[in-house]
Amino acid sequence: MSASRLAGTALAVVAVAVSGVLAACAGAAPTATVIEAEGDTATHDPALVITDDAWYVFSTGDLSIGGGAPQIRRSTDEGVTWERIGTVWDAATRPEWAYAAVPGVTNFWAPEVVEHDGTYYLYYSASTFGKNTSAIGLTTSASLDPDDPDYGWTDQGVVWQSTPGESYNAIDPGVITAQDGTPWMAFGSFWGGIQLVELAWPDGKPVADAEPTLLAARGFSPNPIEAPYLVWHDDWYYLFVSRDFCCRGTDSTYNIAVGRARDVTGPYLGPDDAPMTSGGGLSLLSTDGDMVGPGGQSVSDGVLAFHYYDAAAAGAFRLGLRELAWTEDGWPVARTAQEQRAVEDASAPS
Repeated sequence: MSASRLAGTALAVVAVAVSGVLAACAGAAPTATVIEAEGDTATHDPALVITDDAWYVFSTGDLSIGGGAPQIRRSTDEGVTWERIGTVWDAATRPEWAYAAVPGVTNFWAPEVVEHDGTYYLYYSASTFGKNTSAIGLTTSASLDPDDPDYGWTDQGVVWQSTPGESYNAIDPGVITAQDGTPWMAFGSFWGGIQLVELAWPDGKPVADAEPTLLAARGFSPNPIEAPYLVWHDDWYYLFVSRDFCCRGTDSTYNIAVGRARDVTGPYLGPDDAPMTSGGGLSLLSTDGDMVGPGGQSVSDGVLAFHYYDAAAAGAFRLGLRELAWTEDGWPVARTAQEQRAVEDASAPS
């Protein structure tokens, strides 16, 4: 869009975006940046890991590639250009326990990757659509770089399971090490909402007698909330979630919301102090033009990663990246591509 076409549309978009943020929280709206990803960006439920040498994204697997294992992509130019560099395992090295635990499983969903004491822990979901016979598994590696001699993923088995008798669904793991050094895993999709269990290092599995704690729910059936991700920022724990319905192409209604708490176990509240256990939370990112149904998010080094359905490509799923900004009173901002274009056009010479 040229500067001469800016006047009505672009300034209106910026005004709406800014007023929306100001209505949600008292601080001024800061600058947030869109990273326009290109190359192989066909990722779903991306787990972003930013290292000193490269950016990595681990994502939901495809049965036709590597036996459905989580896929791995890498960028060496700070998230702009992406290439697929393989899968976490292949058909010959797949975790056989998962096929026994979850009958009918074909591919593995929504990975999460965290580092502790020089080891990378990759958590992943084994499930089938519409059922809560599910399991979260774990595999570990000393490196993320396939060219490193120390690279190689070792199956560590099951972490947490759910069955039709449980009130929750054991998928979509999101792991954080709290400020006191204790690791915690959030998980959940529909059913009883978002749960939290205490883990322990170095095995990365639940402590003895761990019991789930409810973090978030919608408050109405069918409780469309999932994909929890926990972030520590400026003395707050932030819980990012995906709400409503994914996986429907351009009919998807997925959107990202966030709440915060002083303690990792909650309670998580929105800007209006409404609890996330009854539908509270700040709306962070939703459908914008050709970007339909953003969700399945993760955060690394201040960058939000998510997938969306591209209306300009018949609903194909794509990787989205946003550098988060923060308001003066501590709420994240993730600019849409349309908002960024408006700002760029506004500052361009006429």
